[in-house]
This record gives sequence, C-alpha cells and structure tokens, in this order.
Amino acid sequence: MTEKQTPLPDLSGVVDVFVEAALAAGAAILQFWRKGAPVRSKADGSPVTQADLAANSVILERLSRALPAIPVVSEEAEQPAAARGADAFILVDPLDGTKEFIHGTEEFTVNIALIHLGKPICGVVFAPAMGRIWTGCATRARSGALAIGATDPATIAWSEIGCRAAPEKPVAVVSRSHLDQETKDWLARNKCGGAAPSGSSIKFCLVAEGAADVYPRFGRTMEWDTAAGDAVLRAAGGRTETIEGAAFIYGKGEDGYANPGFVAKGARGG
Repeated sequence: MTEKQTPLPDLSGVVDVFVEAALAAGAAILQFWRKGAPVRSKADGSPVTQADLAANSVILERLSRALPAIPVVSEEAEQPAAARGADAFILVDPLDGTKEFIHGTEEFTVNIALIHLGKPICGVVFAPAMGRIWTGCATRARSGALAIGATDPATIAWSEIGCRAAPEKPVAVVSRSHLDQETKDWLARNKCGGAAPSGSSIKFCLVAEGAADVYPRFGRTMEWDTAAGDAVLRAAGGRTETIEGAAFIYGKGEDGYANPGFVAKGARGG
C-alpha cells in the first residue's frame, strides 16, 4: 500500500511540543498518585486508572492543536485508521507502568514519540514522580531534572547524555514486573555483569545515559510502550533490535501495534 506523505515539522519544535504535553500530563497523573485511584481491567486484561485517561486527554488535546496534520496512536484511544499507511505518526502511552503507579512506586512515565518511515526519530520520556525527563531527537539526547509537579519547561535543568563504551561484562536493566525465565537465560548466555530491575520506559533511558548497557525483553510489549524510550536510546548512540538481530520496526498496525521480543543496546559491542 502506498504510504501517505506527511510533511514533517521542524523536529526541535516537535520536541518542545512533546515536552510541554508530557509535563502537563504528568501534573494530571500526580493528582491521582498514591490516592487510591480506582482500577479497572481493559479487554486485554491490563489495568487502567483515571490517571491514564486524564493524561491521555491532556496529551491528545495539545497534539491536536500543535501538530494537527500528524495522526496519533495512543494506548488509551481508538487506533485511528489514518495512521495506517502513513509515513509519519505519533505514538502515545499516557501512563507507562500503570502497575508501578498503582503500587505507589515512582517508576511510571509519560511516553510520546514521532515515528517516520518505521523509525522513532523524536521522543520524550517523563517520570513525573521522579522529576526526571529524557528527550531524543536525531543525534541529540538529553536528560533533565525538574521539581516534582512543575509544568514550565524553562525550569528543566538539562544535560547531554550518550551511551557508554561497552564493558567486558555488560550491565543489564530488566523489567521489574515481567522478569521471565527467557530473560534470565539470556543474561546468563551473554555473561552480563549484573541485572538491575526497573519499571516503564526508564530502562531505555538508563542505557541511553550510560547507567546500563543492555535491556532484553522477551515478553509482550506494544509500540507505544517502547517508541519514546527507543528514540532517546537511538539519539544517544544506541539501537534496538529483534531477538534475532533484525531491525526493530514501528507502524505494525496490521498486528495491533504489537512488538516482537527485542534487545536494546548501548555502544556497539554491547
């Protein structure tokens, strides 16, 4: 099928829009955090709370105003037919790590990414309860710190980040909620020097900023779970591959935007 040509805006402006939307969504989420927000199960069995829906509403409203020509696929909204066959679209997970959010931990994020020709070319990951934000666009990746609950991008203290040189024994970061036997076996085969558990898209960002070297994931994920963190990682000099070593592609609408297993890696040789 012929791809629908979408004119791309200036990517630095896209990052600014994503950051502003993520901060506003994070503020909406924090209104429900550790306050016993009711939880219900979606059709696929995954949990959703009012915080997910509030953040989704904030993000979609801002994206529709700032980037109206680019279709959006969000975990908490109907997947628009307009994104199928489009060469560019936005992926949104308004609250990644809902289980962490429900349990009152800090490891949940807001994820927003721009996909172009199957690759994440711009992304923002925001951890509102940690006061940490990461961005990746082209070959520039940054980490930022801000006060919890802040919504003004001007208050973010930014620093440049990049993947570290691969050590002899790579340090892995793994899912706190989904550590399975396949992952344990992979860690053993690849002689990893340690495995730190973490939640949500923060795992990609830890590899991007050189705190870890590899993130293997065999269990089920969706494109909106990975795209923003993957964008940060790629901008920091890393890459994401399938378990078999093939390119990790986005825009699999015919598969419901489901991902295969993958390994996110830092510097070459990692």
